[in-house]
Amino acid sequence: MHSKNMLPRIFLGIGLFGVASSYGVAAETGRVSIEHNTPKFTASAQDLGPSDPTKTMEVSIWLKPHNKATLDAIAKDLYDPKSPNFRHFLSHAEFAAKFAPTAAEAKSVQDFLTASNLKIVSVGPNNFYVRASGTTSDVSKAFSVSLHDYEVDGKTVRGNTGDPSVKGPAAQVVAAVAGLDTMGYTHPLVSKTSGLKLPATAPGGPTSNAVSGPGTYPFDSACFTGKETESFTSAGSLPDATYTGNAYANASDGCGYIPKDIQEAYNLTGLYKEGYDGKGQTIVIVDWCGSPTITQDANAFSAQFGLPALTPANFQIINTAPSYCAAPDAEINIDVEWAHAIAPGASIDLVVPPSASFQDIDEGVFYAVNYGLGSVISGSYGSEEYYTPPSYLVTEDLISETAAVLGISTDFSSGDDGDFTFDFPKYYPKSVSAPADSPYATAVGGVSLSLASNHSINWQTGWGTNINLLDDESEVPDTPAINGFFNFGSGGGASAFYAKPAYQSKVPGGGRQVPDISWLADPYTGGYIAISVPFAEPELQYEVYGGTSLACPMFSALWAIANQEYGAPLGQAAPYLYTLPATAVTDIVPVGSTNDVTGTVTTTKKTTSYTAAQLAAPLEGSTTFISALWNYPLYQDVVYLLTFGTDSGLKVTTGYDNVTGVGVPNGKAFADYFKP
Repeated sequence: MHSKNMLPRIFLGIGLFGVASSYGVAAETGRVSIEHNTPKFTASAQDLGPSDPTKTMEVSIWLKPHNKATLDAIAKDLYDPKSPNFRHFLSHAEFAAKFAPTAAEAKSVQDFLTASNLKIVSVGPNNFYVRASGTTSDVSKAFSVSLHDYEVDGKTVRGNTGDPSVKGPAAQVVAAVAGLDTMGYTHPLVSKTSGLKLPATAPGGPTSNAVSGPGTYPFDSACFTGKETESFTSAGSLPDATYTGNAYANASDGCGYIPKDIQEAYNLTGLYKEGYDGKGQTIVIVDWCGSPTITQDANAFSAQFGLPALTPANFQIINTAPSYCAAPDAEINIDVEWAHAIAPGASIDLVVPPSASFQDIDEGVFYAVNYGLGSVISGSYGSEEYYTPPSYLVTEDLISETAAVLGISTDFSSGDDGDFTFDFPKYYPKSVSAPADSPYATAVGGVSLSLASNHSINWQTGWGTNINLLDDESEVPDTPAINGFFNFGSGGGASAFYAKPAYQSKVPGGGRQVPDISWLADPYTGGYIAISVPFAEPELQYEVYGGTSLACPMFSALWAIANQEYGAPLGQAAPYLYTLPATAVTDIVPVGSTNDVTGTVTTTKKTTSYTAAQLAAPLEGSTTFISALWNYPLYQDVVYLLTFGTDSGLKVTTGYDNVTGVGVPNGKAFADYFKP
């Protein structure tokens, strides 16, 4: 979550790599302050005053694990190929015996909460958290903290104005307090922008674009269709313009790939022929709220594209609490349908927390980890690290570390906002996405992809899309180059919270680097989904989506196949990625085109020629890219320049880079590498 009120951010001074100092220190007599448990938006967002004291809310106290230093050492040892303990993952019973809080410690937390007039809702698995409910007034008194409402991104958000504190025996075991604020994760999913207009200051969010009914392929799989020339005349006067270069998509609404396209492009079909399709593996997908039509939508997708049906034998929905969703959610369709498309033999567990709050999602992921639902957990969501309270980062890190020592990979999207500067670095400092930033998680970024008619790969480049308006219904800009802006692209960069893990020792830069690996994410070269759209005719629609929300379930599914080939859990994916042979991963490098768009504009004063780089501006340091003309389908004579490979503040380079990580997996070669 980021504030767009253009106020300068106020740093709270937690310090770089602040994990070790995030637990409590003494405050007033009899109380212990839980440090770094205050959301940063409270420092700059508009304060709307105290929250309603009578409103009921829920809060969770996370307890400290036992023997944290030993846990860290074991987590390192398990992924060291030179260690005799390499891949000898802990059992759930071993983990609980060595590291879980005791029942007595959990009881001390319950006593503190009930003494504060709060009602116990639940005690988490292995006593790692205690959840309680009460009025805002009682919660405020319990933790000796003020709760106010703030305006953030046009929404009212609750937040605590300072760090909470705890008294009594519980004070010695508390690691973090969740639920005081109503911050939450967002899904980094995007579709091609509908009704796109140039923003006055910063680009707005993309919207969905339903296009057709079942049984049809409304999008081309040929995203780039040769070279074309477009000429535009202003209504009754100058300026006039002519542009020549790559053409984007013949179909009315652009291009998109079906499962067969991706399966053949990355030789997944070769894996399937060998019997490796994820059979015996379970992919856990965490998505809040749920969708009332996901099973029927996914089975329509499967029938349309030749995939096996999802049945109670290979698909289950696990609600961690009552959840009521009135409409389908494209995010859930992306996750389920594309995990199934990549690993059609794997089972899928869809874990559904009731909301997007940090509190609900973290507990949902911990549920999946603790009960070992699958060897890989896919989370297509995130929050901006800068605005995420460090206490949540510590909790996320603990959950992923727990998964890693149990032989489970937690994979998370790296985000769709580049480095979060949004072309305004004065107001938006660089940041990365959490929980992908954890050294114990695997961060999945994105690429743009062009396929040939035989499904072979023409080119792949780091996902970063700039947009420039060239003609708006016979209104030709005098100077088109000033209109360009970064629309969206793969998230990445350096964490300001976590130190660089050992497996990234040869990667440039300081701090944990994001992402680790990437796959298809650009919505302009995205993937089909089938989704029910209420009041549409017909209700079942086929749309094309992208975002690292698409890349993450695809990679998680391939990791499940790698586990199948190995014949046992491989654990966290990230540590393996930096030592893979070149055959297993394609290094994504800058890609250009001899047909990048150039043009001329004639005004009443002169005719000006524009180079491809001038039309694609701002490039933020990029010199190699691919640009194409797109005749926007919803309005006559609206044409955009699309520029591929120009991520905001990030740059694709040879070797590791902060857009694509180590590169894109070569499906069959990647999974085959892990076969004993």
